Amino acid sequence: MLTVSIVTYHTADDELRECFASINSPLVDDIIVIDNSRTPSTREICESTPKVTYIPSDNIGYGRAHNIALRQSIARGQRYHLVLNSDVRFDPEILSRIASYMDANPAIGTLQPAIFYPDGRPQFTCRLLPSPTDLLARRFLPEKWVEKINYRYLLQASDRVHTLNLPQHQGSFMFMRVDALKDVGIFDERFFLYGEDVDLTRRLHEKYLTIFWPEVSATHKHREESYYKFRPLMSHIVNLFRYFNKWGWIFDSGRKRFNRRAVKALEAEMSSRDSAITRGQDK
Repeated sequence: MLTVSIVTYHTADDELRECFASINSPLVDDIIVIDNSRTPSTREICESTPKVTYIPSDNIGYGRAHNIALRQSIARGQRYHLVLNSDVRFDPEILSRIASYMDANPAIGTLQPAIFYPDGRPQFTCRLLPSPTDLLARRFLPEKWVEKINYRYLLQASDRVHTLNLPQHQGSFMFMRVDALKDVGIFDERFFLYGEDVDLTRRLHEKYLTIFWPEVSATHKHREESYYKFRPLMSHIVNLFRYFNKWGWIFDSGRKRFNRRAVKALEAEMSSRDSAITRGQDK
């Protein structure tokens, strides 16, 4: 029913073992690890762990590496595929809950749970589609200067307890319907690192529901290397240009339409929340 793919690159041994513990579920048929650094200890751990297929690779990029596994999932006729970062942790039981929810809601193309930092702070991983201003300002301006941009772009007004259909999901945990991937395609391999998750979620969102589902949750260490290391920063900038060259810098009717719909859904959530508070005060 479910395959899982993990792309590693000089990944710590303990991190990988802990990740395998999170996906220790009878629902999982195969765990495909694509090792972009050909690390000997990664190979040893994979070969000693049940259900794990180890694929050594050159550093071919995040999306292209996951596509190796996605093509296998499609060829095998799997129902679902989970793209997972090695630093994400969760109770294995959530996999069956997500699968059951998606079984009952066939219009869902991909789903992401509520994701938190290890200290309990929420990560706003489901958000609006970015404009050039959103990404460039967040990348290069001081945090205080972009608070208003972040508040809207990251949908920080949400209380994160309602299910929402949102057009952008972060790539750390993407639980996807394989038939939907057959329909819209897999990761665009022009994106080496960064942007491939935005692009794929957007393509899924055009035809399917792309759901933020806070009934289940996961923890993610979320290393923001592109903020303080030169090479990841350059990769981020290059892929930012590729994304906007593909979808449009200023004139992007899809972005406008999808974001307007997401904001309306959030406003409805806030209105419902405020009404509930008012009713409680009237009692």
